[in-house]
Amino acid sequence: MDDTAHPDRIRRGAVAFIVLIGTVSLFSDMTYEGGRSIAGPYLAQFGASGLLVGFVGGFGEFIGYALRLVSGYLGDRTGRYWPIMFTGYAFNLFALPLLALAGGLPVVILLLLLERTGKAIRTPVRDAMLASAAEAKGLGWGFGLHEAMDQTGAMIGPLGIALILGLGGVYRQGFGFLAIPAVIGYAVLIGARLRYPARGRLIIKARLPKRFDFGTAYWRFTAAAAMLAAGYADFALIAFHFGKAGTMAPLWIPVLYAIAMGASGAASLASGSWFDRRGMIAPAIGLGLAAFAAPLVFLGGFGAAVAGVALWGVGMGVQNSVLKAAIGGMVRTEERATAFGLFDLVRGTAWFAGSLLLGALYDVNIAALAAISVLFQLAGIVTMIA
Repeated sequence: MDDTAHPDRIRRGAVAFIVLIGTVSLFSDMTYEGGRSIAGPYLAQFGASGLLVGFVGGFGEFIGYALRLVSGYLGDRTGRYWPIMFTGYAFNLFALPLLALAGGLPVVILLLLLERTGKAIRTPVRDAMLASAAEAKGLGWGFGLHEAMDQTGAMIGPLGIALILGLGGVYRQGFGFLAIPAVIGYAVLIGARLRYPARGRLIIKARLPKRFDFGTAYWRFTAAAAMLAAGYADFALIAFHFGKAGTMAPLWIPVLYAIAMGASGAASLASGSWFDRRGMIAPAIGLGLAAFAAPLVFLGGFGAAVAGVALWGVGMGVQNSVLKAAIGGMVRTEERATAFGLFDLVRGTAWFAGSLLLGALYDVNIAALAAISVLFQLAGIVTMIA
């Protein structure tokens, strides 16, 4: 996009780009969030324990965040944002449909980890491109809109899985169904590349420095996000608990995940707009409410589980919109992909460690799991707004 163009034209082009990439995310989230909604009970069918489910969920998130530093740095160094994004989406979109063909627990685990690897590869460069476009309207608004579209797909995917199960289908058929949105999402990505070929080159405005110095605010915010991640139970463990404890019939698990994704999308739009106008205070309220999701889902019955999953979704929406918007505003344009990648490396490491801890506690003392989850998240919120 020509920087000398009329401001209205710049804003229209930026919004169109965000919507197009948001459409890619809509279909990709239909795919991988649909799969993640039944990953926990699917692992249980192969004999996985609570600790193993926690390990797979946590290690998957660790991979999904840790590798972002590498892909983000490569994006900033080479300017090859589109090729990196295409590679990442290939793994991200097509690993989970292949679970329909999995014949054993090792293959299931491998495919779940490959999906997270794909997300790690494509996310930093995509976020850097989105941040560049969103500056024309507001970083919070841009990431909020993208996250809302993202979570719309994340709501539709699990509902599709629930429909298949409700009609008498099995988990394998549900994973097979996910090939449809996967193909559509990749086709839209190709269309985005053809429509905006120069977008992947806009980020490079100067030579990158040999040493990155993102400042104190960046590191304090990163530490706060790590505390939030350490205390956030992965949905695979939540779904595993619902199945093992008999909290609800299997059909309801993807339905509740869809509710969480709907709450996440609404929270991302609201918190993104609030962030642009008022900073972190209003989004922190949403994070504070979400901190109490674990006691509800792990210690309560069906009604408490519904409320807890909705709050869990609110927390995800705030984190995935406001945290990215805040980081995007703290660093220089030409360093954004690297900054996003480093932020996600720290956050993913904390998520992995926390998931291992929560998974181990699940097999020993569920009440302790809930308490640790709340404490970590409240500590993160205090650090973030201090």
